[in-house]
Parts: sequence; C-alpha cells; structure tokens
Amino acid sequence: MPLITFEGIDGCGKSTQILMLKEYFEKKGIKCSVFREPGGTKIGEEIRKILLDNADSEMDPKTEFLLFAASRAQLVSQEIKPRIRDEFVILDRYVDSSVAYQGFARGLGKKIVTFINEFATDLIYPDLTFYIEIDEKIFEERKKEKKDRIESEGIEFIKKVIEGYNQISNSSRFVKIDGRMEQDQLFRVIIEKIKDHFKV
Repeated sequence: MPLITFEGIDGCGKSTQILMLKEYFEKKGIKCSVFREPGGTKIGEEIRKILLDNADSEMDPKTEFLLFAASRAQLVSQEIKPRIRDEFVILDRYVDSSVAYQGFARGLGKKIVTFINEFATDLIYPDLTFYIEIDEKIFEERKKEKKDRIESEGIEFIKKVIEGYNQISNSSRFVKIDGRMEQDQLFRVIIEKIKDHFKV
C-alpha cells in the first residue's frame, strides 16, 4: 500500500489537510496510519523535543540533520515498514524536509543529505508527495504566535527553504498545491489526485 507525504514550510496547512485525509479514509473504510516528523515513535518524540526546543539555538547544522535522520530511521523501522504492505501511511514531513531545510537552507548540500536519508530509510521513498506552497509573507502572517527553534530562524532562512522545495519538487511524485486556497478547495484537489493515482 502507498506512502503519502505532505511537505511545505510551517503554516502552509499540511497538518490540517492530513487530519481531513485521515477522516476521509476512515469514512471510506480504508486503513491508514498517520505519523509526524520528527517523532512518531517514543525515541522520535524525545528527539523532537531536542530539535525544536528554543533553548538550544547553537545547535550545529550537522547535529540537527543527524538527529532528524535518527528519528526518521526509527520511524521507518518501527512503524512504516510493518504497515506499508497493507495500509496507507501518511506522513507529516519526511525526507524532502531535510533536503529543503538542512540541505539547502542550512547549506549542507543535497548530496550528503540524500545519501544519509537513503541509509536511514532503506531507500523507502513516498509514492506521492503533496507540496503545499506558501511564501514567506504568508508564513509570517500565520506564525505570529510562539515559534519553535527552527521557525525562529528568520525570513531569509525561510526563503532558502522555499527555494530548496522549489528545486526538488519537479519530480513526478510531487503534486504542488497553492496553499492560499480555502481548506475545502485544497482538500478537493488532494482527493482528486489520490483517486487518480491510487484508483481508490
């Protein structure tokens, strides 16, 4: 069964769409599981606390990425592999986030991030990735409240993340969606793409 991922900068609305998709699948009697990154496992949630805690703003970019990769490896091993044979798995972020955030915005480079991602995930890539696009201005409008460590990096950092996503989102598994649309309109686009791709 398929692996579906949702990508985009914070504030794009992906978490809301994931909840709507989970409810849709459940109403249809389609088995599915939802996980977030970093997190999704006991170990992953502990790593998440370290990564997003505002108290440690001096984290080295390599440390940051390797923590993401460690959380991802645990999620793949513990949750994704046992499930993808007989149910839909939906992820709030996955390998593409590290390419955009750490590879491009942190300057680590796409090559090394991709290499370590493939090691961490045993080459398990999404069947379909929804990239919900918003710009840095909308990010600022939607994230006025308390931001985590990565969200607090500033607009120039967010611009680099967007640039990273734009460079990697041209592959056939990506579906780009305008995040400025109303939630229901955006969801209709997602459902149509899933129906067309998976014939469900």
